[in-house]
Amino acid sequence: MAGSTYGKRFTVTTWGESHGPALGAVIDGCPAGIPLNQELIQRDLDRRKPGQSPYATPRSEADQAEILSGVFQGQTTGTPIALLIRNQDQRSHDYSNLAEVFRPGHADLTYHHKYGIRDYRGGGRASGRETAARVAAGAVARQLLAELQIQITAYTYAIGPVKINPENFDPDVIHANPLVMPDAEAAAKASSYLTELKQTHNSAGGVVECVITGVPPGIGEPVFEKLDAMLAKAMFSIGGVKAVEIGSGIQAAGMTGSEHNDCYRIDSDGSIRKESNHAGGILGGISDGSPIKLRAYFKPTPSIGIQQQTVSTAGTNVELTITGRHDPIIVPRAVVVVEAMAALTLADYLLIGATAKISNLQRLFHR
Repeated sequence: MAGSTYGKRFTVTTWGESHGPALGAVIDGCPAGIPLNQELIQRDLDRRKPGQSPYATPRSEADQAEILSGVFQGQTTGTPIALLIRNQDQRSHDYSNLAEVFRPGHADLTYHHKYGIRDYRGGGRASGRETAARVAAGAVARQLLAELQIQITAYTYAIGPVKINPENFDPDVIHANPLVMPDAEAAAKASSYLTELKQTHNSAGGVVECVITGVPPGIGEPVFEKLDAMLAKAMFSIGGVKAVEIGSGIQAAGMTGSEHNDCYRIDSDGSIRKESNHAGGILGGISDGSPIKLRAYFKPTPSIGIQQQTVSTAGTNVELTITGRHDPIIVPRAVVVVEAMAALTLADYLLIGATAKISNLQRLFHR
């Protein structure tokens, strides 16, 4: 299978299936000398793992990350870092009735067309469980970024029709509720909404917002590999993402130039300041030094307990009701996945950007 490797300088290859023995990631290009805290990797995995709330699948996985290589005496060595996460709570029999049918909203049919064979146990590589490997790798990238004072914070912006109110924004409550919303009032409304959906065996979609601070100006490759284009690619690689916005996003189409342009001023310390940030921290595909803001829009979880029409591998029309353990919404668990993909993208582009000017190399190698 092509397409399982992400990045050019800081590369990540993920492997494994939802119901296989394990999942994992191999990171190459990580600089040596980064103090790597395994507890921070585990913290991010714990944020993603199932079975932690009424709004997540009850599948019980410890999701303990094992570092197999690339780290010595608590520091990265510059060699490939291999991460392993064992699957321990598979119930493949829950999927036996899906061997001969294609689930609506899933990748079953497209995998069948492409490969002629598919792992129907939880979707194989197309399962959301694949993101555990991304999160582990992203936690390594996040520790690289921390050395450069770059911080990534994501949260649930909306669940179904319920959106957070910016006036109620409180970063302290983001991880104080199972929906990872920075607005306690919106979290309560979204909780009631999801409870109603669960009672009818239905599911919901939502939006994850991500803010990245500390990114220096000048990061990103113009034309075909713009920073915003690569961040969008990273978000779209997450299963279930159907739209991505940078800055003002689709609202920009309804604005005038005078409304959307971010005007500049010189601060008292001589630095350039933007009066607004409709560009979302990126202009011409290159970071401008202001916070980068993006939103990823997730579709409703396709595994629902309502009878649906589909077809079988034998070419017959059938009715299907999906059973097993599934999330009524994937957004709260996807928050840390969004952070991970943003971290992997920035780690890669910071390393690429280091060779953009000869002065950078002169500072490194001039004696």
